[in-house]
Amino acid sequence: MEQKKRVGIWIRVSTERQVEDESPEHHELRARMYAEAKGWEITEVYRLDGVSGKSTFDLPITKKMFKDLRSGRIEALVFSKLARLGRNTKELLEFAETFQKEKADLISLAESIDTSSPAGRMFFTVVAAIAQWEREEIAARVAASVPIRAQLGKPLGGAAPYGYRWKDKEIVIDEKEAPVRKLMYELFIECKRKRTVASKLNALGYRTRNGSKFSDTTVGRLLHDSTAKGIRIANYTKSLGEGKAWTIKPESEWVTSPCPAIVSDALWEECNAILRQQEEKNKRVSRTTVHLLSGLLRCGCGGKMYVYSESDHYKCGKCRKTKIGIEDIEEIYYENLKKFLLTDEHIEQFAQNADEAIAEKENQFLEISKEKKKLEADMEKTMQLYLAGQIAKDDFGKHYNPLSEKCKQLENALPELQAEIDLLKMEYKNNDAVLHDAQNLYDRWNTFTPELKRNIVEQITDCITIAGDEITMDFDYNPALFQNPEKEQRNFTDS
Repeated sequence: MEQKKRVGIWIRVSTERQVEDESPEHHELRARMYAEAKGWEITEVYRLDGVSGKSTFDLPITKKMFKDLRSGRIEALVFSKLARLGRNTKELLEFAETFQKEKADLISLAESIDTSSPAGRMFFTVVAAIAQWEREEIAARVAASVPIRAQLGKPLGGAAPYGYRWKDKEIVIDEKEAPVRKLMYELFIECKRKRTVASKLNALGYRTRNGSKFSDTTVGRLLHDSTAKGIRIANYTKSLGEGKAWTIKPESEWVTSPCPAIVSDALWEECNAILRQQEEKNKRVSRTTVHLLSGLLRCGCGGKMYVYSESDHYKCGKCRKTKIGIEDIEEIYYENLKKFLLTDEHIEQFAQNADEAIAEKENQFLEISKEKKKLEADMEKTMQLYLAGQIAKDDFGKHYNPLSEKCKQLENALPELQAEIDLLKMEYKNNDAVLHDAQNLYDRWNTFTPELKRNIVEQITDCITIAGDEITMDFDYNPALFQNPEKEQRNFTDS
């Protein structure tokens, strides 16, 4: 049995708004109804009664919520509107980034955002873009100061190269490491092998600054470093982002400054000439070709099919017997996209049905709200008549209590109806986005780059099996409103 999604409900209403439909109880009931309609399990309610939304990130209840999130106690957070989560834009970004990092979902009922759906995930995309823009703005300001500090020979962060150390913000020779750095060049001239140099240094008992043995990679990096010949290069790399690699900047952005030399210019140049010659010799020219269905095509024997060498066929890597022309199978795949991605008629019918369903529920909500106000007016009138002595004490309950009971029933019905409207709008937004994107996908297919096509194929295709003269296509991207088409089988003639 599939485990229900565990969700938390977030309730925050400032003191001045704790009236009528802005009461915490109303928000909680609305969220509960939505979660129950989705079949989710409510494991926690986080209430911040009378708390301002200016800053909520460091509150104890917020920390508890994040602890529950990271432990897996909750997998999603439901709240009535984004303003209830917080009014501070920076904190809203942090909330969204934290939930995305934990692969959890945010559900805002008023804005129809449910990040467990394809349309809702766009919210994370937008948030990520804004956050990235903010980070880039900060990085740009920091980067602007880097060349100036580099020109002044000041440290830009990080340790000094092996053989050097920082002293009073100036780079100076490290008397203990410098002889080892010099010996490295001398040994390389002698044996011309980075691995051999590393082995000899290790055998002599020398170690890197962190106590590790030298490797050929470390030796190569230090041999290339021009600091050893008295030329320090700074501002020549930049990060591609958190957790990603670094890349070399254009030489026009590099900043060079003099520093104490460990080896002569001639020795450094001789070593690097050998390195360049070796690297040129070992360089392999490769050509990356993006084949649309490589690895997704399966042979009836179970093997994966690829395009080998300069072939114009996909071929089974296991039995080596099954094959099909690249153009043939990719044309068949494109033909089947439209059957999978739906038609204009589907989209129009869906939009009409969704609009009618939402309008009907909203009209019900409006009518119940009007009836509730009328009952409240009748209750007030009854109370005034009683206070004026026009209704006897014994008769008051007979007039007032039925009105009060009916009013409570309507009051309880409103959040439930609101949750149904929230759910309909969420589903409409989700499916409408899926259907719209699907239609655009098919129409624009031939304008996409091979890399983009491949990325899309990986997202919507489980596998394509070729067994004998039959092709079976399994798509795995299922728009919520419609079922996937049956597995499509096609006959083909091997070209």
